[in-house]
Amino acid sequence: MPALKRLLILGGTTEARALAKACVRRFKGRLETISSLAGRTRVLRPIVGDLRIGGFGGGAGLARYIRNQNIDFVVDATHPFAAKMSANARVACAKTKRPRLQIVRPTQPVADVTRHEVADLRAAAKLLPRLGKRAFLTIGRTELGVFAKVKEVWLLVRVAERPTAPLALPTHRVVVGLPPYTLAEEKRLMTSHRIDVLVTKASGGTATETKLRAARDLGIPVIEVRRPKPEPGPSVTNVKAALAWIAAALGSAAPRARRSGGPARTSGSRRNPRPPKRGRRGSTPSA
Repeated sequence: MPALKRLLILGGTTEARALAKACVRRFKGRLETISSLAGRTRVLRPIVGDLRIGGFGGGAGLARYIRNQNIDFVVDATHPFAAKMSANARVACAKTKRPRLQIVRPTQPVADVTRHEVADLRAAAKLLPRLGKRAFLTIGRTELGVFAKVKEVWLLVRVAERPTAPLALPTHRVVVGLPPYTLAEEKRLMTSHRIDVLVTKASGGTATETKLRAARDLGIPVIEVRRPKPEPGPSVTNVKAALAWIAAALGSAAPRARRSGGPARTSGSRRNPRPPKRGRRGSTPSA
């Protein structure tokens, strides 16, 4: 009996989680699904299938992992702004001659938004004081330091999990929560904090669309960081199309002997842990 084929899904996005769940159900007995997360945050939502957490060590490290763990196919379902990881995936799959697919989340155009497009967050921080005095930052937590010198603007910072240490920012407040948010929730949050400018990324998806609609309805200008270009190669825009690609790849892949590399759950891997209970969305004032 031929060994199971192995699929590596890169990313913990909504699309990555949905794809992992669908693959486990649809290709049971034919495909082993392994999801890989960078590990910058805790696993806040469940992921079906095997789970690997941690970096690879660049494109060369990812190529070694693909060879050692006998990965047959790779789906890059990382965040649209995870450009470095996508580049590493392209390099690794080229080296190992493994098929690679990108899920490129489409942008969500919202009409009549007062949008100021910028190249990066440094440009956003430079522009911010000219547009408002109370800003809502929805950019994640890893690059918040760019706004450390924007002292003339009060900042409302939304993150997925509560910071373990005070943020190195001027006057600010942290709100903790996970999407999806309703339009009413976004408008209530912006209104209650008297927000007069929104800073976000062109990430696409319903979460981005909802906050853009809220800003439009409230007459709030938006500073939006331009999305980096996707890596060259095959791509789809949704999970259904990715499943079709995987089904076709499974149908055309010739069985090959399993190299003795051990299970996919290496020292940096583990079964998907039970996610922590989600608390109510709250807010923490700056220290």
